[in-house]
Amino acid sequence: MLLPFASLPANAAVNYGPQLQGFEYPYPVERFTFTSQQQELEMAYMDVKPTGEANDRTVVLLHGKNFCGATWEQSIKVLSEAGYRVIAPDQIGFCSSSKPRGYQFSFAQLAENTRELLEHLGAHKVTVIGHSMGGMLAARYALQFPEHTEQLVLANPIGLEDWQQKGVPYATIDRLYRAQLKTTYEGIKNYQLKFYYNGEWKPEYDRWVEMAYGMYAGPGKEIVAWNQAQTAEMLFTQPVVHEFPNIQAPTLLLIGGKDRTAPGANRAPEALAEQLGHYPQLGRATAEAIPNATLVEFPELGHSPQVEAPEQFHAALLKGLAQLNQ
Repeated sequence: MLLPFASLPANAAVNYGPQLQGFEYPYPVERFTFTSQQQELEMAYMDVKPTGEANDRTVVLLHGKNFCGATWEQSIKVLSEAGYRVIAPDQIGFCSSSKPRGYQFSFAQLAENTRELLEHLGAHKVTVIGHSMGGMLAARYALQFPEHTEQLVLANPIGLEDWQQKGVPYATIDRLYRAQLKTTYEGIKNYQLKFYYNGEWKPEYDRWVEMAYGMYAGPGKEIVAWNQAQTAEMLFTQPVVHEFPNIQAPTLLLIGGKDRTAPGANRAPEALAEQLGHYPQLGRATAEAIPNATLVEFPELGHSPQVEAPEQFHAALLKGLAQLNQ
């Protein structure tokens, strides 16, 4: 059962702890304690059993950089009703998981952390679904653990182009940190309005602005901003696009065509920035690069089709998963 929530105005006093203390997740949150890089860390996750007739398959949902496992609430409901076990972790450095001060973030490390969690939960072969930055991580997971990846689904993933290779200037973690400290509620909302929802806002989207901003307004805002800066540098310097031909898993690409997300484009020359983030072309090029890929396009949707048009998105997702399994 999904929990009710109220929308907050832009000037509301949203204030969460560094591990999203105070924010209510749609399903019970559990914690996996493990050691990584000589530190004891906690990885938060939701593990939801099938509510429909079980199909003995497990789906892992990987969130984006400006998202959390909670953002998948509608997808969890739909997939569990369809018979899937659904595991939705928060990656280290994000949301309800640990915020380590000294940590070398890499997609390979996050994939390894995710594999450790899944082994702990007895999920040995899974369908991996990644959105936004989670798409980059899902691709890395499929490359790193092909024997454990049954299917791969990429929903408006970032990283379909190499921004550094194309000439976007590098920004140091210190510079990114200073920018993160200036994060505002209005800034998050305006960014999401432009890139995620094609300029059309619905009251239910306020919850996700509240979730993202609350950590920047709370007592742990410095470590939140630091981890966000570290992972912003990670996604810029660790492309997976060049390895797409090596992906072995059957892959479903779900692409909202109005998306123009391109990290770093705001610091690129205008002429270059205009060439970045064209998802219709990027989606088609990716479908050609991945050996066993199926492309489903949503021309009228933006960066978060699972939130913007959940019925349309989930119908395509369930159909695509069934076809990949044939």
